[in-house]
Amino acid sequence: MQPSMAPGQRLVPHRLSDLLRLQHSPLTPSSRLRRQRRMCNIPTTCCLSTSVGSSSKSSTNSRVVDTLIIGGGPIGLSTAFHLASRYRNNDGSNITIVERDPTYGRSSATLSAGGIRQQFSLKENVAMSLYGRDFLRQAHNLLRVDDNDNDDDDEVDVQFQEHGYLFLSSSMAGKDQLLANNQVQRSVGCTDIHLLEPIELQHKFPWLNTSDILLGSFGTRGEGWFDPWALILGLKRKCQSMGVKFVKGYPVASERDKQSKRVVSVDVLEEKESVVRYHVNHVVNTSGAYCNDVMQILAGGGNRLLHPIPVEPRKRCIFFIHCNTQQQEYVVPQVAPLTICPITGVYFRSEGLIRGVPTGNFLCGVSPSRDVDRAIDDMGELEYVDHELWDDIIWPALAHRVPAFGEVKVKSSWAGLYEYNTIDQNAIIGFHPEMDNVVLANGFSGHGLQQSPAAGRAVAELLSCDGQFETLDLRVFSFDRLIEKRPLFEAGIV
Repeated sequence: MQPSMAPGQRLVPHRLSDLLRLQHSPLTPSSRLRRQRRMCNIPTTCCLSTSVGSSSKSSTNSRVVDTLIIGGGPIGLSTAFHLASRYRNNDGSNITIVERDPTYGRSSATLSAGGIRQQFSLKENVAMSLYGRDFLRQAHNLLRVDDNDNDDDDEVDVQFQEHGYLFLSSSMAGKDQLLANNQVQRSVGCTDIHLLEPIELQHKFPWLNTSDILLGSFGTRGEGWFDPWALILGLKRKCQSMGVKFVKGYPVASERDKQSKRVVSVDVLEEKESVVRYHVNHVVNTSGAYCNDVMQILAGGGNRLLHPIPVEPRKRCIFFIHCNTQQQEYVVPQVAPLTICPITGVYFRSEGLIRGVPTGNFLCGVSPSRDVDRAIDDMGELEYVDHELWDDIIWPALAHRVPAFGEVKVKSSWAGLYEYNTIDQNAIIGFHPEMDNVVLANGFSGHGLQQSPAAGRAVAELLSCDGQFETLDLRVFSFDRLIEKRPLFEAGIV
């Protein structure tokens, strides 16, 4: 039975079981928003004459929220979900998410390969992914919305396919790194990652060319891929049921307190070119590849950040291919784990079964080499796939590693955004050094989707526990490391 608590008092769910216990209590109207309005002496709706640059074409309405989350992708949604779960009766009515594109047509997550793995070299990354694994396994319960008007409870199926990741090494240095990584993974409690010698690899994956392989690292459970779209929709619908408000728009200006430098309001350009001023207690920046642009807006007026976020938008391409399954000479993979080729970093995995029968379809891709990888200046660049990656790098690597891939056809391809941390390609989680009420969750560099459950939980803890982490100690991802020039690299991991 849920303990009796004063209005506004928070519960602290440490485990998924705690979250499940808190998810299905009825919502009650919260008085926190009304109290905050009275303290600020701001009516429910007021009109101000202040205009916001050239983008404001109408009077500015004003609203008061406790937490304004800028960016409604998986990390922003996860933050709202975990934060609302910490309030009595899961009341998220004082949380607002601002998202520019609620269709998620250009979302990094929906255009990704949807992978999750525990095969990292940093224990914090391993631990975050372990929570993500457990969250995905329990998503049908955690994100269930009980609709009294519908006889069928809408359970979320994220289609978590635990077919594993397979890292391969073809050098002694690579082999040593896999051995060291495995020790780290096991020290955090991940016991499903197994090291396989070439003969073991050949037995388990008869379609794999192991002639130049020294060691493989395979996740038998907990790794694989899932449906990003299903996770996003499930989180959004759950947040809505908890009272979280969603706004289509983007920030255009902000105001900061002259003494404390805290952000006190954010102007958001919403539909029909109307500007709404949000008086805030906290701001969370989960705006992905363009998080630094948002941060510059939060700096206010003509102020320039002393410490910009070192994250920029880059382009990544994925190819959907079909392999001839009727080959006589070579074995075609039926269900291939997400396999990362050594040297090139080319990856591939199976895509889809029809009534349990393999389709011969696969997803594959590779990161561009450092000498050509750059920030994109125009979203129009995403309209064009870099087919030279397929011709020059991906197909030769695939045909070498899986001889049956000598007979494949590209069925489709697409390009998506990638939020690239230019310093160390790891997450930035914590308060911004110049604004102590702005929390960052940025720069995940391809890991944001799989780490979104843990990242959202971490941000919720910072906001509700006096700036402290409770479950996972993620201080290594703070902005301090960037100021102090202490980059945090993943060793031997693509």
